[in-house]
Amino acid sequence: MRATQLREDRKIRAPFWMIAAFCLLVTSVHAGDLAEIRQRGVLRHLGIPYANFVRDTAKGLDGLDVELMQLFAAHLGVEYQWVQTSWSEVFGDLTGQKVLPTKDNKVALVGETAVRGDIIANGLTILDWRREVVQFSNPTFPTGIWLIARADSSIKPIEPSGNIETDIQRVKNLLAGRSVLTVEGTCLDPNLYGLASTQADIRLYTASENLIDIAPAIINGAADATLLDVPDALVALQTWPGDIKIIGPISSRQLMAAAVAKSSPELLAAFNRFFQDLRTSGTYDELVKKYYPSVYLYLGDFFQSEKGEQ
Repeated sequence: MRATQLREDRKIRAPFWMIAAFCLLVTSVHAGDLAEIRQRGVLRHLGIPYANFVRDTAKGLDGLDVELMQLFAAHLGVEYQWVQTSWSEVFGDLTGQKVLPTKDNKVALVGETAVRGDIIANGLTILDWRREVVQFSNPTFPTGIWLIARADSSIKPIEPSGNIETDIQRVKNLLAGRSVLTVEGTCLDPNLYGLASTQADIRLYTASENLIDIAPAIINGAADATLLDVPDALVALQTWPGDIKIIGPISSRQLMAAAVAKSSPELLAAFNRFFQDLRTSGTYDELVKKYYPSVYLYLGDFFQSEKGEQ
């Protein structure tokens, strides 16, 4: 009787053990939300050296987004950890799903990978296809895409009209027969801006995933012109003064933000609260002035807005 009852008890218990194991598996797959980060004691910052957002130099790691994430980690009461990634791997490192953007601004899943970080912050532009993959924070920085050429280029800068759409079309009208350096899968992807219709000679930059190499590539004659986002263009103008010039806009206003996995809503809410407090206190403006003092000349209205949404 007892043996029969024991066998029945085991039959009953087994499914509960299976359910518990399954729950643990699900928890491990959806890693990186706030409770887990606090339990782990470490915030893993995924990033790519880019412009003045993330700078990995001989003197060490710094940059606007590095300091921002270090402050956020301190706010959460955990240690900060830098995890370097690449443009092709960053979303997989965050979500565990490898993805590629398609030519119609959608996204294709191409495989799985290990989750290596909790939050992306390196001057990441908010794009529609990226919204399919991650959750973006409230905007942290203004941007847009400019056409850049060598200073001695025969392509002349447009005269601003006061209307961004008019200015974009004027720039595109200059591109027929001109070679333009672009990078697929990033904010410099020509498919995002309809460059195929301009009759430009579109050249894909594949020598490196490091976007900071594009400005010197233009200076060295890789193409007649290139696309650069505003923050990178400002750094390039400062780094190579007199060697490049701004022709005009290719896009309207864009925004940058931090990004978390869609399985991390509490982390996202915590960052948004932290970032708003940082803006209200003036601390964030001090960081921006440290790394991007000239942005106020071009996109200063973003920083005058309480939320930074234009």
